[in-house]
Amino acid sequence: MRPVFVVLHRCLGLFIAVFLLIAGLTGAVISWDHELDEWLNPQLYHAARQGTVQQALELAAGLEVDDTRLLVTYLPLSVEPGHTLMPSVSPRLDPRTGKAFLLGFNQVAVNPVTGSIQGRREWGAVSLAPENLLPFLYKLHYSLHIPDAWGMELGVWFMGLVGIVWVFDNVIALGLSFPNPKTWRKSFAFRWRKGGYALTYDLHRSGGCWAWGLLLIIAVTSVGMNLNEQVMRPWVAVFSTLAPSPFADRKPNPQDAPIMPMITREAVIHLAETEARHRGWLLPAGAVFYSPELGIYGVGFFQSGNDHGDGGLGNPWLYFDGQTGNPAGAEIPGTGSAGDIFLQAQFPLHSGRILGLPGRVLISMMGLVVAMLSVTGLIIWWKKRQARVLMRAKRG
Repeated sequence: MRPVFVVLHRCLGLFIAVFLLIAGLTGAVISWDHELDEWLNPQLYHAARQGTVQQALELAAGLEVDDTRLLVTYLPLSVEPGHTLMPSVSPRLDPRTGKAFLLGFNQVAVNPVTGSIQGRREWGAVSLAPENLLPFLYKLHYSLHIPDAWGMELGVWFMGLVGIVWVFDNVIALGLSFPNPKTWRKSFAFRWRKGGYALTYDLHRSGGCWAWGLLLIIAVTSVGMNLNEQVMRPWVAVFSTLAPSPFADRKPNPQDAPIMPMITREAVIHLAETEARHRGWLLPAGAVFYSPELGIYGVGFFQSGNDHGDGGLGNPWLYFDGQTGNPAGAEIPGTGSAGDIFLQAQFPLHSGRILGLPGRVLISMMGLVVAMLSVTGLIIWWKKRQARVLMRAKRG
């Protein structure tokens, strides 16, 4: 069977190598996306505070009054000292055409004192300009910027498929690295002094063995992040009862057919805060979002600046129907069945944020390891291919 697995590892590895090289390098960078983005774009993040800071809800309402083409879809409810408010926006329908307005941006930086707009950008645009660089790399990491088609996020689906192949290839690679119990030490050794092809081979084999557990976690969670509803959730449901998902039973509407909210952000926040007090939560409401595609509100509870949920399984969220205000579900880290907690852990594990700052450092390093394994795998394949071609030529 070993020759079969060797061929499988070669074929699967060649299929995913370039994509993992991109994902690894971008992953090493986007572990620090907020910090790097702020360093590159102080005009988007920093705001002089000479006056009274307005409430986030007032600033959002002002944005929608000043530009009736847009709807604020994600709103932080507090502002870090000396920083701007950065809500996300989506287009409303143009009544003349029945199509969504073309805004040319989906994120706005607002001075919290004056309410003036300091900057706009299209988060995820294909651009290497400083204001777009980190969002570009972030989206490249999980979708390669492959355009959507047929109502599907093809890039997200494709990278999810790469993740599935990577999971299987990880298992095959581990078996190939330990052909028998007597040679296990070689599988962890590096021939540093020998260098050349021998070191390249060891970096690929032994490097993969040392990092195998983390590589498998990253591969599995990449599937969970990209194909949660399509693959991961149904698979987990086979082994564990899952709480109803507020998103699983809702079919997304296209951008030109948004579901506009019938209740206000203020009303939803009031409902969420009432429910949070009933549950005994002490954290404040940290952000509110609305999905025009699904017609659902979400209110997250966290301290200012902790929207990523550094440490543990993330932040709790309560969801409400945008038409009726009825509860639509909740995501409460650390609660539910084993399957629920496994699904909650996907982003914290993949990003390393489950361990806070040390976890982010580790994941950044692992991004470089993934890139190294991809490059060394391609070099090994090319060297062996050259050897096979040379041998055939001698025989011929």
